[in-house]
Amino acid sequence: MAVGLALLTFVSTGVGGLFALRHRDRLHLILGFTAGVIVGVVAFDVLPEIAELAERTHTDFKVPMIALAAGFLFFHGVEKWLLVHFAHEAEYAGHRHRTGRQESSHHDSQHHESIGIASAIALAGHSLTDGVAIGLAFQVSHNVGFAVAIAVIGHDFADGLNTVALMLTHGNNRRRALAMLALDALTPVVGAALTLLFTVPDRGLLIYLGVFAGFLLYIGASDILPEAHADHPSLATLALTVAGAGLIYGVVGVLP
Repeated sequence: MAVGLALLTFVSTGVGGLFALRHRDRLHLILGFTAGVIVGVVAFDVLPEIAELAERTHTDFKVPMIALAAGFLFFHGVEKWLLVHFAHEAEYAGHRHRTGRQESSHHDSQHHESIGIASAIALAGHSLTDGVAIGLAFQVSHNVGFAVAIAVIGHDFADGLNTVALMLTHGNNRRRALAMLALDALTPVVGAALTLLFTVPDRGLLIYLGVFAGFLLYIGASDILPEAHADHPSLATLALTVAGAGLIYGVVGVLP
């Protein structure tokens, strides 16, 4: 089941990448809805599941909440470190002492392209953890598995779009961009398949859920929502965010 749903992330990532090549100006509406879905998953499914699992394992509720804060801050730190690192790489890209201007320009161009490739590989690594998240969520329960898969599928649309955008922005051609998009689309499936090889005890799953909730809150509130409203602040985007959260509330209520 987990691998089957992870295959949908393959489709979602691919569609996001192709969308980046065609209709990026409409992205804000989809991202607004995606952010609402993610917030809904955390509020209406993951946090209640954490409370139930903490009670069942006689674990202090503060433990998964510490994991939640740690997850939020960890992913925030990783993202900011990558941004600072790549910014510094670009800053020094032009400072090369060469005897020929053409050779220097060629080297700088290659260096610029490599930044896009490194960024895309980082996103692919992130997508691998998305697949692992789906697999581990199904070890908790089918309800949590479906809810997390919905959030990841929506998030991976943005990942596919960002992969292509980063590649093209840094001077890579369409063929390379599509190759990195394929890698980013495949990694969640690999991640979900890996979780078939091991199981995690309830206390371990409790920590995982806390970390994953922090991760979801980070990408929803600090990544996707700001991007959704950055260039196109509108009531339509806000309405879709509320609709996304409402959809998850309804889905969680219907699930057995």
